Amino acid sequence: MHIAKADVPVRIDVPGATVRQQTGFGDVSGYGTMGAEYFSFGAGTDITELLHGLEGDLCQSPHWGYVVNGAITALYADGEEETSHTGDLFYWPPGHSVRAEEDTDIVMFSPQHEHGQVIEHVAGKVGA
Repeated sequence: MHIAKADVPVRIDVPGATVRQQTGFGDVSGYGTMGAEYFSFGAGTDITELLHGLEGDLCQSPHWGYVVNGAITALYADGEEETSHTGDLFYWPPGHSVRAEEDTDIVMFSPQHEHGQVIEHVAGKVGA
């Protein structure tokens, strides 16, 4: 799920402040501590191979985030793809991989434990 800034409903619009809110943007029940993450990907980076060995060979952590610049595509097990662009908010449920369509920076908020396991797995694959 992703949404462009212009499509996020305006709740308050007064001189000096505009508040936009998209309700129902993912579910956090059952998760503990959240981590804040800043990722930079080079054009064409696809992490799919790095996820092999995880459940379903996919990232099983949900993410809520913002595309600072660039374009990134979430790839799902059912073959669906969803591209988010500069200025978009996104939610990726468990069961995905990602591919950067161009040089891309994103900010994400993820369950710390679940995504920490994914990051450790990927770090082991790349020898970091």
